Amino acid sequence: MIDTSHWVEVATNIGLQVAGAIVLYMIGRWLISFAVNMLGRVLTARNFDPTLQRYIANILAVVLNIVLVVAILGYFGVETTSFAALLAGVGLAIGAAWSGLLGNFAAGAFLIIFRPYKVGDYIAAGGIQGTVTEIGLFNTVLTAPDNVQTIVGNGKISAEIISNYSHFPYRRVERTAQLAFGVDPLDAIARLKTALSGIDNVLVDPAPDVEILDFNALGTVLAVRPYCHTDHYWQVFFDTNRVIAAVGKEAGYAPPFIIEAKRSEV
Repeated sequence: MIDTSHWVEVATNIGLQVAGAIVLYMIGRWLISFAVNMLGRVLTARNFDPTLQRYIANILAVVLNIVLVVAILGYFGVETTSFAALLAGVGLAIGAAWSGLLGNFAAGAFLIIFRPYKVGDYIAAGGIQGTVTEIGLFNTVLTAPDNVQTIVGNGKISAEIISNYSHFPYRRVERTAQLAFGVDPLDAIARLKTALSGIDNVLVDPAPDVEILDFNALGTVLAVRPYCHTDHYWQVFFDTNRVIAAVGKEAGYAPPFIIEAKRSEV
């Protein structure tokens, strides 16, 4: 007869080990989450920058997860010292294969140190524009104006030009107004300046600029440039377009059109 008691004992031991490992994993994950949250609270209480907080929290989470994996392997009887050496060797191999990933990690460290932007800033970098929602270990997460989340490698951002639209307290909205021949540009400038001052969130200082920008085949081109905070840019942008159209209608300006030269009859 087959001695089933031995196999039942082995299966029971394996089952208990697996159950213990699952419990250890769940407790470990809870402790990691608790530690990361506590670190966040401590950094917040010490008025650390939100960008730096998330970066440090990500590093702590990665380190603690590695420790948890090693602990679970040790629970199963795996020699952790050998595993540590193996992990180091694998790390070197992965590092050689994923040099770009390590480059993103290094670039992220430099972004934290030199701080060309922070969480909440509106930037243009890596060919993408958006509000910075997170600076991670390897990537920066942006939310575009159309509410699309975009993830860009830190290496790509640091290697290209970064435009931070939130660095200064205000920015300029660039619009133009095309006038027809016969329309007095000085009258249009006065009307537009008055109308622009009535737009919500347009700054009084500096005051909106309305000047003659150029002349073309249609007539005079005006530069229309109100100033506002970055958070109100698109609202002011579209309201300025509406003001330009409304001023032309109220003043009775003729629509611009190309004057064609008459051909002389032979």
